[in-house]
Amino acid sequence: MNDDIKRVHLMGLGGAGMSALARLLRARDFEVTGCDLDIHSHYLTGEIPCECGHSPTHIDKYTPDALILSSAVKRDNPEVLRAQELGVKVLSRAQALSSLFNQSTGIGIAGAHGKTTTTSMTGLIFLKSGMDPTIYVGANVPDIGSNAVSGSGPHFVAELDESDGTFELFHPDIAIITNADWDHVDHYPTREDVINAFTRFADGRKDGGTLIICAEDEGASHVYEAQKTCSKSHGQILRYGWGKSWDWGAYDLVNSEGGGISCTVSHNGQDLGRLTLSVSGEHNVMNSLAAIAAADVCGIGFTTSAKILGSFHGSERRMQVKGTTASNILVMDDYAHHPSEISATLRAVRGIYPHRRIVVLYQPHRFSRTAQFAPQIAQALSLADEAFVLPVYSAGERELSHSSSSEIIHFSRAQLAGERISSVDFDSALEVVAQSLKSGDIFLTMGAGNVYSLGEKFLNEH
Repeated sequence: MNDDIKRVHLMGLGGAGMSALARLLRARDFEVTGCDLDIHSHYLTGEIPCECGHSPTHIDKYTPDALILSSAVKRDNPEVLRAQELGVKVLSRAQALSSLFNQSTGIGIAGAHGKTTTTSMTGLIFLKSGMDPTIYVGANVPDIGSNAVSGSGPHFVAELDESDGTFELFHPDIAIITNADWDHVDHYPTREDVINAFTRFADGRKDGGTLIICAEDEGASHVYEAQKTCSKSHGQILRYGWGKSWDWGAYDLVNSEGGGISCTVSHNGQDLGRLTLSVSGEHNVMNSLAAIAAADVCGIGFTTSAKILGSFHGSERRMQVKGTTASNILVMDDYAHHPSEISATLRAVRGIYPHRRIVVLYQPHRFSRTAQFAPQIAQALSLADEAFVLPVYSAGERELSHSSSSEIIHFSRAQLAGERISSVDFDSALEVVAQSLKSGDIFLTMGAGNVYSLGEKFLNEH
């Protein structure tokens, strides 16, 4: 942002990404205010003044130099129009964040899945190693104590959002791509569009910059092939995956019943030792390899990274244990909403608790995603012992043809010939699910909307 910007007002302050940005700006001596439709968001801690709702009067009250918009805020909002009328600079969240990031030694983590956890792992390694980094994450990280840290060191570790293409505004010194899976079909009509966007992101890293990319993902492999023939003067490309044939590899995995996973890590074919994680799932082994590789590029050795990651307890809403009821039902919550994420989470939970029934309450997220991926979502949910599907959380979208949650039920019964997946409405969900749950079961709420509140309510009532 320009030097003449001193006062900023954020619309959508209660969101994970906007609240993190606000904390960074406040730590850098900007005068920060905001507003949000949900004044009760747990990201609002009272440290930054926040108005309820959106109104043109906010611009007159706070007289900001810049208005920063959440991606959920439309440009024709009256508050935005008032700012434009008064000559206030209007920026997207990505424009404001990238202006800070691109001035630093940036470590940008992108991917359809895994970027929050990978950013949390990377940020924690740099923080605990005394590098005093700036960290920006799209979720609260208990081990860090927030979703943002403003450090005085040169490194800026940031989770980058590909959903609307704005991650291309960021030019990292180290770019991490966890995968290039097809998602956000409202912005990327085809799988090729996604791969092309990630290719441009990788190509946009600074000259001499490092690309760290997953070798196990098909989309990421296409990005890698494109980068091999890139004409720009870039630095090294590091690939990570299973086995010892990659720059960074993991093998000999062992799940720990009750939580956690361990593996042997190799670098350029040489074993470095065992990595023991408190978090579970093969996907988290991959996430940890990306974080370890980034730390190594910056001079933090494997032994140090492995020790720090051993005490990493995960990010909020990522296979989060919420508690256990008096009748011994374990309540968990996970942000998974894409079929790949649903499958990864359910396999991980099954690995932790191989002898317990898993009952899922799933909330589809966005009509566009449901319309595109209903068969794959049904297939993924079939990994649970029983699943209940709520109505679609619209996230501001209008309903499309064949986009309701009933499409998931239809494909479940047509393709899987099973009755283990059924629909339920929000108000009666807990009553219906409770009839299915038995002592010793796992009750897993899943989705990117507000389904987590039902798990919390169940835990409080039981």
